[in-house]
Amino acid sequence: MTRRGFGNDAGQAFPIYIAVVAGLLFLAFAYFAVGQASMKKNEAQTAADAAALAAAQDARDEWSWPGVFDLEKWDDLLSGRDIGSGSCSAADRLAAENDAHPISCGPDYAPEASYTVTVETNETVGSSVIASTESKKARATATAVIEPRCRIEEDLSPTPSPPKGDDDGDTGEVEEQKSYKVVCDDEDFSIDPKNLDLLPDLADLFSVHLADK
Repeated sequence: MTRRGFGNDAGQAFPIYIAVVAGLLFLAFAYFAVGQASMKKNEAQTAADAAALAAAQDARDEWSWPGVFDLEKWDDLLSGRDIGSGSCSAADRLAAENDAHPISCGPDYAPEASYTVTVETNETVGSSVIASTESKKARATATAVIEPRCRIEEDLSPTPSPPKGDDDGDTGEVEEQKSYKVVCDDEDFSIDPKNLDLLPDLADLFSVHLADK
């Protein structure tokens, strides 16, 4: 009896075994490359989120009460429609701290005040079995909203009665003027045009958060 048939089978199976092992190794490296790309994408998203929040917070902190009460201007201000376009430098700094750089940055006014920032990572995904990953960088976009917490309403609380007329027939009438107040989520503030310093810090009247995706 001879064992030649067994030896031939083993010799034929060896190349198949090598091919299967090579295929499994390729899949393992491919999954590793996908993991690298996913991790780099998460890094880009973190940088974009931080940059957008920094720009929106900087824009909010730059707002201040006008020196004179003007209903229309104050209403625009408290509605977040007075957002400026000079806060992208704050986004640049936060992107750099997260190993990325901005591709685009700018404010928007509708439907609400916000800053949208797109960043790109400074480092590439890295070399892998997948072509082009060595030169591929990750990008991500984020939007931070400046949400008003207050609004201006007419103050309908009772006002003192005007003085009664004197004997000369002078009724002492004063011109009727509407009064207004700042109405917030948790507290109201009366507006005294002669004492505008009594109002809270304007930055406290807005919240900044990332937009829902």
